[in-house]
Amino acid sequence: MTRTMILGCGFAAAALAGSSASAGTSGDAIFASDFDAAAWVQGYYVGYERDLYPIDAVDFGALTHLMVGRVRPLADGSVTHDFDIDDVNGPIWAQATVDAAHAAGRKAILMVGGAGEIDGWRAAAGLHRDALVANLLAVMDQFGFEGLDLDWEPLEDTDHADFQALAETLRADRPGMLMTVPVGWINTNFQTSDAWYGTIAPLFDRINVMTYDMAGPWDGWQSWHNSALSGASPTTPSSVVTSVTFYLTSGVPTSRLGIGSAFYGYCWQGVTGPLQDGGSLSVGNETLSYATIIDDYYSPSLRQWDATASVPYLSSAAPIGAGACNFVSYEDEQSIAAKGYYARAHNLGGVIIWTIGEGHLADRPPGQQDPLLEAIRTAFLQ
Repeated sequence: MTRTMILGCGFAAAALAGSSASAGTSGDAIFASDFDAAAWVQGYYVGYERDLYPIDAVDFGALTHLMVGRVRPLADGSVTHDFDIDDVNGPIWAQATVDAAHAAGRKAILMVGGAGEIDGWRAAAGLHRDALVANLLAVMDQFGFEGLDLDWEPLEDTDHADFQALAETLRADRPGMLMTVPVGWINTNFQTSDAWYGTIAPLFDRINVMTYDMAGPWDGWQSWHNSALSGASPTTPSSVVTSVTFYLTSGVPTSRLGIGSAFYGYCWQGVTGPLQDGGSLSVGNETLSYATIIDDYYSPSLRQWDATASVPYLSSAAPIGAGACNFVSYEDEQSIAAKGYYARAHNLGGVIIWTIGEGHLADRPPGQQDPLLEAIRTAFLQ
């Protein structure tokens, strides 16, 4: 059941005096006494990828927060406990993951939801909010998480009231916990601002823009990059810069706004680069992990740099790899450096990574297995 009244914005502002969100970037003390980063690097680490990147190999020096995924909200307000593994081994893995983060002097945040879970979110937050809140806090406490990441996708206009009420209830019940939310990138042809995001911003320590999956063979679009920093146009209406502008214009403070980095890419067929007509994605719109791109697709002769978008890509008239790709859109050390420079220049709150496991090169010598994470460390933490 829902609470008898939805708490309004006035409550949110008043409650923040005792919450971790009230202090912005200084409100969270990282566990390690010698580590206090203004920018957050939040790396998603999910159960179904546990074999890609064993927890004892994770480079915590490049992270501030480990985003552990996931639990799923169910329609009755309960949540799953299998962490996309199973009900026995999932909790064991989750506890070991949280313990490893703490041993490294970093914090762990519980990812809730994700793509495909919208029906559970809507039913639970709308009809069984008290039960959902109680169950989320119970799981958080059981494993020792410092907070929650409310991954409600898609977060549509009709969801705003229930989402805000849920966030306000969680903040009221646990004022000092960390709370973050990933939000969608913006199509510049249709949106310029939405003041609602400014309204909810005080409830969250970070509002992170998922600045990836920002292109496809859609009506009116030309081929474009998965995560372009800049260069948006009417036929390629997406970029980190334009999405950040939207949320800042909507009232989200710079220090609480994060951007996204994708440790995976897309395989295009029928086009050899950006700004071309008639391309398609590989069968099933399959993404390629960075590790797969480097091992099976990359060669120096194929790499191009788009100076307008500030991202690399692979280009080949002849199909390459198992995906028979002509254009592979991905991220590398140079594009991460560009994102970090942009984020620092605009005093943004940091970056999220989906997912750290996809960037791990297990067959490389120690010290060379995580080039993207090392680039993240340099760009955002040093």
